[in-house]
Amino acid sequence: MATGPDKMPANGSKPSSPEEPGGGIRLIVADTQAIFRVGVRKVLALEDDIRMVAQAETLGQTLAAVTKHPADVLLFEARLTPNPAEAISEVLKRAPDLRVVITTGDLDENQTVDYLRRGVRGMISRNIAPDLLIRCVRKVAAGETWLDNQGVNWVIEAYRSQSSLMNSPRSKNRLTDKELLIVSCVAQGMKNKDIAHEIGTTEQVVKNYLRRVYDKQGVSDRLELALYCVHHRLLENTPNPVKGGNGNGLDTKPLEMNSD
Repeated sequence: MATGPDKMPANGSKPSSPEEPGGGIRLIVADTQAIFRVGVRKVLALEDDIRMVAQAETLGQTLAAVTKHPADVLLFEARLTPNPAEAISEVLKRAPDLRVVITTGDLDENQTVDYLRRGVRGMISRNIAPDLLIRCVRKVAAGETWLDNQGVNWVIEAYRSQSSLMNSPRSKNRLTDKELLIVSCVAQGMKNKDIAHEIGTTEQVVKNYLRRVYDKQGVSDRLELALYCVHHRLLENTPNPVKGGNGNGLDTKPLEMNSD
């Protein structure tokens, strides 16, 4: 992953150009300020391997440009539209192979992660130095991602949070006491018929409760449910089922769910 001003690769050599009959990196610049577009063109005039094939100052012009002009990289100003994230998604629908670099003022963690998830390949400040702009375009065209150190840290934290969420019990889908009782029986290897007899209900009720538990915990069968319960210790404080009818308060009315 390429980095921004805080840390740059020591090797300043140019990467191989994208595949194109004439060679070179084809760039589209979409920005509301004519002075910025002119400035980029002047910077590119000094480079042999990058050429501007189109420019735009509105979202409509940008969509038309990416459709009409084959390009490798798009410099897209975030202020071009009230909802730049959605605009990026629309751009990539029309040009899936296009590599998008967002030019913006300030970014926060949520915006950075959202842009990357939508397919953005780089994020730069509008006051980026010309030499860094050229390096960014080359790196992104070569298939790399361009972020400054702060952006890299935000991405790492986002993935850590996602991993932690996936490896922890689903707090929004806590099981009720009745569901935990059914799960406890499953964890002991009991069949639906035996569970129904043990807790004083019908086999259909047990099936319905189990399907609801599967949905809540994101599992597909009894084995996955048992392993999930062991891994997350869901049954540590759950009493063993007690024989003798419906003393546990389990409702014998079938739930409105499909049975197996």
